[in-house]
Amino acid sequence: VQLQASGGGLVQAGDSLRLSCAASGQTISGYDMGWFRQVLGKEREFVAAIRRSGGTTYYADSVKGRFAISRDNAKNTVYLQMNSLKPEDTAVYHCAAGRGLIVSSYRRADSYAYWGQGTQVTVSS
Repeated sequence: VQLQASGGGLVQAGDSLRLSCAASGQTISGYDMGWFRQVLGKEREFVAAIRRSGGTTYYADSVKGRFAISRDNAKNTVYLQMNSLKPEDTAVYHCAAGRGLIVSSYRRADSYAYWGQGTQVTVSS
């Protein structure tokens, strides 16, 4: 499955953005999906994940209550709604797909087999 993230940009602190991750090649209905972010020189950081059924979501503590992950299997797309953005949210955001993830593995980047190129989010203070 090929993944393409979009929707990033330059915003001010307190603003909102919605990222999209469009999949092609296969339907995402059989995949658990995640969003990660990375700052240059640092390791990729877990942001949010959603099980293939869409019924269960997971969030990093740093974004809980501000970000929301969702999926539309009919559109083969996953979303990340980001509200109340902070300068520390600045990063390249990547979407990822994996199969058969267990609860303890959703936050691990190496649990996901497929990755998109990423979209830059910059939050100014």
